[in-house]
Amino acid sequence: MTHYSSGSAASLGLASCHRCGKLSDIALKRCGRCHSTLRLRIPNSIQKTLALLITGLIFFIPANLFPIMHSEQLGVIESATIVGGVIILWEQGSYPIAIVVFVASVIVPIVKFIILFWLCYSVHFNPSVSSRERTVLYRVTEFIGRWSMVDVFVVAILVALIQLGGVLNVRPGLAALTFACAVIFTMFAAMCFDPRLLWDKLANNNVPDSDTRNIKEL
Repeated sequence: MTHYSSGSAASLGLASCHRCGKLSDIALKRCGRCHSTLRLRIPNSIQKTLALLITGLIFFIPANLFPIMHSEQLGVIESATIVGGVIILWEQGSYPIAIVVFVASVIVPIVKFIILFWLCYSVHFNPSVSSRERTVLYRVTEFIGRWSMVDVFVVAILVALIQLGGVLNVRPGLAALTFACAVIFTMFAAMCFDPRLLWDKLANNNVPDSDTRNIKEL
């Protein structure tokens, strides 16, 4: 009968290739299948994630302050921010669309920022939160992240479809670009965050101190 160790793969000196997924001995340095460099953890995962999050937050602020769309009708130019556009949709009775745009363009990015900042904090300071709960939060960020570009898509569709010569013209504003940048940086931040760090504390309870230091260094 085969006996399995209660420790993690890292504690056994095994690493999963980040490209092809093959499990190999970390001592080999490179994956035997695709020859990629083997690492137990993403190097400087927390630092990279925080840097990308802060950059995304810097872009997110002007994305909500500047107009995301300019419309020109019969020579009259009107501009609308993300929240302003939601208010206009609500006042016009388009309640479902207003709710979708508000949730996808305001609530989702804010929640994603909060969760990723919290995960970085929890990994560094190890508060009394279970690894399973933190993993669920990480999966939430992966799920909701795909809905963050709704506003940009709406503006792109309007610009492509609503071009009626001198009667009505729609063009994107500065906020469309900054909002897209904010979403892209948060996507990269989520990619740089190594979710295996959430379980290291639990796994390290069964790992000798020397092995624990090796996991943290790699």
